[in-house]
Amino acid sequence: MEIKVVKQILAWNEDVSDKIHLVTSEKRIAIVNVMGSPGAGKTSLIKNIIDNLRGDYSIGVIEGDIAGMIDAETIDKMGIPVVQLQTDGACHIEAMAIENILGRFDLDKLDVIFVENIGNLVCPAEFNIGEDFRVSILSVPEGDDKVAKYPLMFATTDALIINKADMLPFFDFDVERVKKDTYDVNPGANIFPVSSRNGDGFPEFLDWLRNRINEKIKS
Repeated sequence: MEIKVVKQILAWNEDVSDKIHLVTSEKRIAIVNVMGSPGAGKTSLIKNIIDNLRGDYSIGVIEGDIAGMIDAETIDKMGIPVVQLQTDGACHIEAMAIENILGRFDLDKLDVIFVENIGNLVCPAEFNIGEDFRVSILSVPEGDDKVAKYPLMFATTDALIINKADMLPFFDFDVERVKKDTYDVNPGANIFPVSSRNGDGFPEFLDWLRNRINEKIKS
């Protein structure tokens, strides 16, 4: 019975995800699903993206949290349209929530929407939310064993950000192990060691991001 329920939920979620794709394709908007653990640097990454790309694209943000509005308030102060999504305990965002939120934006004025998913390396990877591509974040302080422990998150991502790379001298973190483990489950993954603090590695990631966004909005 439990397996049956899970399959029904996933099938229903996929149907709504497909509806979102129809809307965003018509409006030529790219949706980026940003995932990672609490404290990995999801909000800092999005802030850096905004600082670098706001001159090229009109950006909106959906901030997913179990409770609170801290991250949404941070984005709002940057002058970016933002909607706070509170899941009231749920460990992931589902497509229906995104579908309901889209109407709160002026879609005719946006090129890309970044969705900061709930801080979790398990559940968010299981649910498509109508995104065009996924960016997963693994920070150096979390350890280099996370890909082996939580493979689905990294098997389904389009880009893996190894964040807080400026802290590598202070942690026993093997970047090559992370790359190998990722390529074992996701040979096509794009991996970018970056530092949201000092900007190292960001130009390469931003070039990749621009190309992916342009694939959607200029097609």
